[in-house]
Amino acid sequence: MKNTIIELLKSEVKPALGCTEPVAVALAVAKAREILGEECIECSIEVSSNIYKNGMGVGIPGSNGGVGLEIAAAMGLLGGDSKLGLAVLESVQESQLEKAQRLVDEGFIRVYPLKEGDRIYARAVLKGEKSVAEAIISTKHDNFVLLKKDGQVLLNTCMSNLQGSASSRSDSPVASFTIRELIQLVERLELSDIDFLLEGVNMNTRMANEGLSHKLGAGVGYSLKMAIEDGFISADLVNMAMMLTAAASDARMSGIKLPVMSSNGSGNHGLTAILPIVAYNEEYPQSDERLAKALAISHLVIGYVKNYTGRLSPVCGCGVAASVGSAAAIAWLMELGYEAVEGAISNVIANLSGMICDGAKAGCAYKLSSAAAAAMQSAINVKYGSIVPKFNGIVGETVEQSIRNLGEVSDRGMSVTDAVIVDVMDRMNKNKAASIIMA
Repeated sequence: MKNTIIELLKSEVKPALGCTEPVAVALAVAKAREILGEECIECSIEVSSNIYKNGMGVGIPGSNGGVGLEIAAAMGLLGGDSKLGLAVLESVQESQLEKAQRLVDEGFIRVYPLKEGDRIYARAVLKGEKSVAEAIISTKHDNFVLLKKDGQVLLNTCMSNLQGSASSRSDSPVASFTIRELIQLVERLELSDIDFLLEGVNMNTRMANEGLSHKLGAGVGYSLKMAIEDGFISADLVNMAMMLTAAASDARMSGIKLPVMSSNGSGNHGLTAILPIVAYNEEYPQSDERLAKALAISHLVIGYVKNYTGRLSPVCGCGVAASVGSAAAIAWLMELGYEAVEGAISNVIANLSGMICDGAKAGCAYKLSSAAAAAMQSAINVKYGSIVPKFNGIVGETVEQSIRNLGEVSDRGMSVTDAVIVDVMDRMNKNKAASIIMA
């Protein structure tokens, strides 16, 4: 079981360059181009409504300010390297950007949102003079389930994923444990087993420093830094967690070309999973082993929650999943005991459940700051005796029941909400385009 946990962490905690939804599209296009083996004369892409939602308004790293799925796809087409996985855009050259933007402006890149199917789904079909290539990513942002050239199947890992399920839920190994058992497994690990997790501290702190050095995106982290420097608010644990996490989101959502350490398929989850712990560690320094174990707890608990809510969902995963993981890890670092860790999780669920996801964008920094604050506050509340009562709203008798309830509300209860969010965002996007044309 030790090896299973380590391998799970290695598969779910990895560097990502750019928002993972447009990156998934770029990855599918890059792979299809490699299969095609000739100049592409037609590029057609189908995506799930959730990928469409999350890719609509987010900055793309290295694009000189470009936003959206089309420019990500164009960059993947011209210079993406599928072997780099979620860092597929690292290989794109500056000299290719002008042509990439031209392809977008000319309507060469065509993206079609799907109303049904897996929440993580991207299908790229590229045509050349002689051949047709197809690549499909499903269930995970870097998981190819079908590769074809001229109708010949080159890879087919799971045909059922071609239609997909609405939730993108998976039976993760973590779901067979209780939260307490997961933590006990982590406590038995050696530093050498999980020292790779510490790289996430360096990587995500570097992104936060970008957002603190310059006013990027919505400038949430930068404004909090100024408020602290002016003495308007204090440099306490909650505010420092908010500042660091928001600043990293500001930088990432604006398209800064730096990787972050993702968690369970999301870069913003990775920021929320790690940076509140960094804020706690700066005030109360931990050994590398304890810090690595706290990070492992955070990532695994996030995976536990995502097993029930789905990788992409109508609710903000940073609020309802990543904040839960971070709170659990901070409570563990406080050495408050297993019941306190479970209490911190319950406190976050009582606080942030229902926060909607309306796509990846500059405004995500506000949600990440709230998620970071809730994580730190929930652990602090537990330390001083405040835990939400059992059978309180969707909070159940056990923390596992609360997480299952959260998943049910998110999955079964908010599917219509998700469709409405996408419709509203699509309408706003069209209104914005019309406004630009009229101007």
